[in-house]
Amino acid sequence: MAELRRGLSAQEKADLWERWRSGQSLSEIGRTLGKAPASVYALVVARGGIGPVARTRNRRVLTGKEREEISRGLSAGLSLRTIAIGISRPASTISREVARNGGRRRYRAAHADVQAWDRALRPKACKLRENPRLQRLVALKLQADWSPQQISGWLKVRFWGDCAMTISHETIYRSLFIQARGVLKKELQTHLRTRRKMRRSKKACTDDQRRGQIVGAVSISDRPPEVEDRAVPGHWEGDLISGARNSHIATLVERSSRFTVLVKVKGKDTRSVVAAVIKQVKKLPIELRRSLTWDRGTEMAQHATFTVATDVKVYFCDPRSPWQRGTNENTNGLLRQYFPDGTELSQFTQAQLDGVARRLNERPRKTLAFRTPADTFQEALR
Repeated sequence: MAELRRGLSAQEKADLWERWRSGQSLSEIGRTLGKAPASVYALVVARGGIGPVARTRNRRVLTGKEREEISRGLSAGLSLRTIAIGISRPASTISREVARNGGRRRYRAAHADVQAWDRALRPKACKLRENPRLQRLVALKLQADWSPQQISGWLKVRFWGDCAMTISHETIYRSLFIQARGVLKKELQTHLRTRRKMRRSKKACTDDQRRGQIVGAVSISDRPPEVEDRAVPGHWEGDLISGARNSHIATLVERSSRFTVLVKVKGKDTRSVVAAVIKQVKKLPIELRRSLTWDRGTEMAQHATFTVATDVKVYFCDPRSPWQRGTNENTNGLLRQYFPDGTELSQFTQAQLDGVARRLNERPRKTLAFRTPADTFQEALR
């Protein structure tokens, strides 16, 4: 962190934040500034993705040009009143300016300008720090899973006319993501719906990033109609669920029966994922190997290898459209009962994953008229 700050000039930092606000990715910013994406991330996440507000000079204070006029007037031996008249300022203003910057003999315009800029830095006190009652109320509502916008709107209604008990949703976000403020605990971030650690620009987009581009990807729109109506078994949806320490499990769900298969993977890279999924899919009867629908994650970049090995065609969802594989998304939610957020998934053996899948497949489902996925799957084999 310290190395990054030493390595970037003030102008480069300003450029970094401008690019972040415009929606550029960490990788794009890093390439532009000659920094690793991880280094850029360290700087951005330290401020919760919220760039510092650019400082501006008050129009009433002396400008650098006026200080130059003062310096020249002092060198020429002019009186302070004469100098004041020349720049249309009160004589008292010139007197204080000269006195606080070394007097007539030591006054230097550049040094005085820098000192004035530094003295003017008075960070505005955070409203939540100044009002403990408001701080406690905001924290309680966040714990109840209210969004900052909901909290802000409710406060305006509940405390109508009391400015001390109202606060903008942006201030709540800043207090959550910029921990240096020290008013809202970091743990409250987990109550936000997105659970993000920092704000992202509304203009952020990954359409032009290489991670979203899979060579030879066949769109879900080209999938046969039989897949959509679930009439024919053997069509699957797949994804990864993630855990602590960059650990993952591949999940496969058969669309008609909701039968689930869990796959232990060594890593998220495409070679590891494809090899592990091939091994599990080959255990299935050939008549139940028809298609696989995956999201745009590059873990399935070697889909051609997978298709050659299993004779299963792979279709890819549209970007940012998880509902297109809703069966798998729903199943992943059910699996969180067994693999809560923060669980290190690499600790589970394939046998243990098979046990979890068995328990899930033997639970009756309302969507199957309270039959189990296991029974429905067995019927498809007859």
